[in-house]
Amino acid sequence: MDYNNIKWDDRGLIPAVIQDNTTSSVLMVGYMNKDSLKITIESGEVTFFSRSKNRLWTKGEESGNKLMLSDIGLDCDKDTLLVKALPLGPTCHTGTTSCFDDKLLCTDMIKKLEGIIDERAASTNTDSYIVSLFNKGVKEIAKKVNEEAGETAISAVTNDGRIIEEAADLVFHLLVLLRSQNKTMKDVTDKLYERSINQ
Repeated sequence: MDYNNIKWDDRGLIPAVIQDNTTSSVLMVGYMNKDSLKITIESGEVTFFSRSKNRLWTKGEESGNKLMLSDIGLDCDKDTLLVKALPLGPTCHTGTTSCFDDKLLCTDMIKKLEGIIDERAASTNTDSYIVSLFNKGVKEIAKKVNEEAGETAISAVTNDGRIIEEAADLVFHLLVLLRSQNKTMKDVTDKLYERSINQ
């Protein structure tokens, strides 16, 4: 990268928007100077200049939740960086995937739902629908996925106005099926990403 093309501010800094390279979710915004940008490019670990600590810091240097560089580029005005990275754990210090409101992130919502499914699956609450699914076994769970997929398709063809409800049922039962096989939606999105770069 040509550092001379970058429009640094009067402190020699530039804002860097961090984006999940797999999901495209915005994870955080930090600031970089020439040194932190150079370290990021050379090491592959996203490094910032902390304005509050007045020093360089590599994301995850204490928590281990690093951001591994995938790609980096300038916006059209050359005053903001877009850094695409692979997060090794939650990006926010609060434990969420993103520093922004996690209600806005589909991936966080899926993770929360997977957490609920895991919690229910480990319980003995016979009134829980999730528990009843796991008790019936993988064949019955797979049958429900097939059933919900059919209802989603029919809803689309008949335009009955229920496609969102049917699709939500489908995704829910698919998550249960994946968890029954010790898999997560991230395994699915990782495979989709792998396919996208090989096309």
